[in-house]
This record gives sequence, structure tokens and C-alpha cells, in this order.
Amino acid sequence: MRKGIMMKEMSTKVYIALFSLAISAFAIGTTEFVIVGLLQTVADDLSISVTKAGALISGYAVAIAVGTPIVTAITGRIPKKGFLLILMMVFILGNAFSTIAGTYELLMISRVITAIAHGVFFAIAATVAADIVPENKRGTAISIMFTGLTVATIAGVPMGTYIGQEFGWRATFGAVAILGIIGLIVNVFAVDKVSRPTNPPTLKDVGQLVKNKRILLALLMTALGFGGTFALFTYLAPILETISGYSAGSISLLLLVYGVAVAIGNIVGGKMANQHPVKSLRFVFLLQGIVLLLQIILLPSKGLSILSIILLGLFAFMMSPGVQAYIVMLAEKLVPSAKDIASALNISAFNVGIAAGSTLGGLAVNYLTYLDTAWIGAIMVAFAFLLSVLNYKLDKKQKLF
Repeated sequence: MRKGIMMKEMSTKVYIALFSLAISAFAIGTTEFVIVGLLQTVADDLSISVTKAGALISGYAVAIAVGTPIVTAITGRIPKKGFLLILMMVFILGNAFSTIAGTYELLMISRVITAIAHGVFFAIAATVAADIVPENKRGTAISIMFTGLTVATIAGVPMGTYIGQEFGWRATFGAVAILGIIGLIVNVFAVDKVSRPTNPPTLKDVGQLVKNKRILLALLMTALGFGGTFALFTYLAPILETISGYSAGSISLLLLVYGVAVAIGNIVGGKMANQHPVKSLRFVFLLQGIVLLLQIILLPSKGLSILSIILLGLFAFMMSPGVQAYIVMLAEKLVPSAKDIASALNISAFNVGIAAGSTLGGLAVNYLTYLDTAWIGAIMVAFAFLLSVLNYKLDKKQKLF
């Protein structure tokens, strides 16, 4: 009986730790994605084009992609809890700098500072989440941590968009800095100290992972899957205004609908990832590609565009727990000493995909039409689907799981 009570208490403690990480993820996710709803506002205020403002998304993603594995490798000996707190402090400072940025260049610099803290936080937090639960619950644990990211799309992005439209985009980044302070305080009390790894990751581990063909296939799958989403999502606000016919004031509410769908998709994706993540990813990518193609038909209709937003949201982040759990599991089998670096590289892959998708989407907006972002995204996801099929076959052949 006593043992059962202890297990229940431990379980409650684990959930509290996971939700505290999710609070920080909420603040971090808000600052990355809120710019989507503010592209036109920022462009008008800084007297730049919408596509140049869109580079604030791709530039942020590139900074994460480059900085995350390098910083994770050279800070491997720092205790994880203390490092998470340091990263939140850098995140707060980066957003505070954004509130006083008077030019496009200064805003980009502040975004880069914030981005590096962002990527490393998620890499470390994902491994902490996976370490504090049984192996068969890793997908769920990571999805709980990523719930903060999805709730950011439900509440953070619409709220930040509203604040930016009413009080100016700088006020939005000030609000995000306050969210970061809340996340910092909660993590101080809720997350236990994590023992230092006996063999902390090094830059050499980065090389080992990058040379491993199986790891590269998994990372490429992540990049293509996320890139497909962001080819269209980066320009969702102007699409809803110019193609679907909504007013600028209604964008916040539409992003709220999108965010609720994202949260549902993330929970489903986490449950699907508990056993063999890549097995379920085959179906996720297939449906995601179909949904992107449907946008060509749905978005021009104001009525049907609500359905399109819901479908986009459901599949936008459904892959997140699966690809993150898969790369950690794969690294444990192939390069055990580099699990943290593998997690960091996957965060980089997320953001390589975001940068590539938003860049390709920008080219479509400049030279084709807004709706062409949909089939460009679908092609990227089609390649992710093919890689998920290949990865699953290789796993079975090599008997890894």
C-alpha cells in the first residue's frame, strides 16, 4: 500500500516538473510564432516589405539551427537545471532588447540572441522530460513539455497579435519577456536538480552524429516535415486577409482556432509516439500532405477556410513528439554518449525546416501567389513521408526497436 502511495507521489512530482517546463515552452513558443500575426504591423512600422519581415522568422530559425548543437556541446558539463535557468535569463534579455529595437537590424539581432536560448532550452528540456519517465512514456512526456509550445499557438500568438495590433508590436515582446520571468520562477521551484552526465557531450559527438547516415535520415525527415508546415503558416495571416477575405481584427480569433487544433494534434501525436514513433509518423506525414493540398480549394472560400484552419492546426505539430522521441531513441542505440546532442540537432532540424519552408513560401509570395505555398509545402511533406517509410524499414531490418 505504501509503495502504491509513493508511486503516486512520484508521478505527481514528475507531472509538476513537466508542466513547469511547459510553461517556459509557452513563453518561448510565443516569441517565435507571434511574429506570424504581426508581419504586416512590423513591416509597416519599420517601412519594410512583408517578405523582409518574414525573414525575422527564417533568421530566427537559422540562429537556432546553427547555435543549438554547438552551444549544447560546449556546455555539456553544466548541471541541466542551472543551465535551463541561465537560458531563460538570456531569453528574457533578448525579448527585452526587442522592445527597444528601433531598426530592422537591431530587431534581427535581438531575435538571434533569443533564438539561441530557445533552441538549447528545448534540446535540454526534451532530454530531461524523457529521463524522468519510464521508457514507454517518453512520447507522452515530451508531448507534455511541447504542450507549452502548442498552447503558445492557442493563447500566446493570438494574445500577442492582439497586443501588437492595439499597443504596437514592441509591447508584444515586452509581454513575452514577462512570461519568461514567470517561467524562470516556476522552474526554480518545480524542476529538481538533474545529475551531471558521467560522459558529457562534446563537439566530437556532433561529428559522430552528423556522420551517421541513420541519424541524418531522421534529421532530414524532421526538417522536411516542419518545413512543409511553415511554407504556408508563415504567411497565414496575410492569406486569411487577402485570399479568404477576413478583416485584420479577426486574425487573432482565427489564430486561436488554429491553436486549439494544434494542441489536440500534439496530444494525439504524443500518444502515437509512445511505442515506435516512426511507425506512426508515416500516417501523420501522409495526412499532413493531403491537408496542405486541400488548402488550395478551402482557403479561397471564407466559410470553408475555418475548416482549413482546423485541419492545418491538427497536423501542424502532430509530428513533434514523434520526431523528438525517435531521434533520442535512435541516438541511444547508435551513439549513446550523444543523446543530448542528438536532441539538439533535432531542434536544429526543426528550424532548418522552418527557415527553408518560410523562405520557399516567401519566393512563392513574391513570384507566384499566396496559395502556391500550399503545394510547395505538400512536396516537402511528401519527401518526409518517404523518409519515414525508409526509416521504419531500416529499423526493422537492423532490429533496433
